[in-house]
Amino acid sequence: MSLLAKAISNNSLRLGIFATLTVGLIALTFVFTQDRIAAQIRASEQRALADILPQRYYDNDLLHTYVTQPAEPLISQHQPFKVYVAFKGQQPAAVVIPVAAPDGYNGRIDLLVGIDRSGQLTGTRVIAHKETPGLGDAIDIKVSSWIDNFAGKSLLNPTEDGWAVKKDSGEFDQFTGATITPRAVVAAVKRSLDYFNEHQTTLFQEGAKKLEEANHG
Repeated sequence: MSLLAKAISNNSLRLGIFATLTVGLIALTFVFTQDRIAAQIRASEQRALADILPQRYYDNDLLHTYVTQPAEPLISQHQPFKVYVAFKGQQPAAVVIPVAAPDGYNGRIDLLVGIDRSGQLTGTRVIAHKETPGLGDAIDIKVSSWIDNFAGKSLLNPTEDGWAVKKDSGEFDQFTGATITPRAVVAAVKRSLDYFNEHQTTLFQEGAKKLEEANHG
């Protein structure tokens, strides 16, 4: 074997080993962190549930009373998803719906939205986003209270035209230098109300079955 061929063979072997080690390291990192990431998301959801649907609204075990809904493009859920159903004295009281804004400035924004049986928002929380710190991240309750402005709103309050940021002649404040993010969140929350309006009967009926199963389980 010539010196050139030998050098090519050695370098190829080194590159192959390096590539294998790199892929292996990435795979190991994913395996060892995916459970931690999933746990962090669950913890974030639990905190958000408590924030957007106070205990006075229900007396059932909310975390274990949920219905699994099929994928729904309206609220950007492309896989089956859980809707938590709250009951007070065995009567339907409220739901918590996961909704996503796919059009945030830096991509998808995931939210949980609480809606009582009358169609009024009990609260909203952002549970995952990649918005710019100091600008779009004001949607996060850890940064500002802007997200609390949705509490008490409904499909009729404000009217259809009011469901927009003020720059678009709506009722909701935008942020200085960051209109895209709040615009996306306002639209997503409005779509969650549309979804509830269309599916509330099914959600409460299926939730009641879950509650009965739990009570007799």
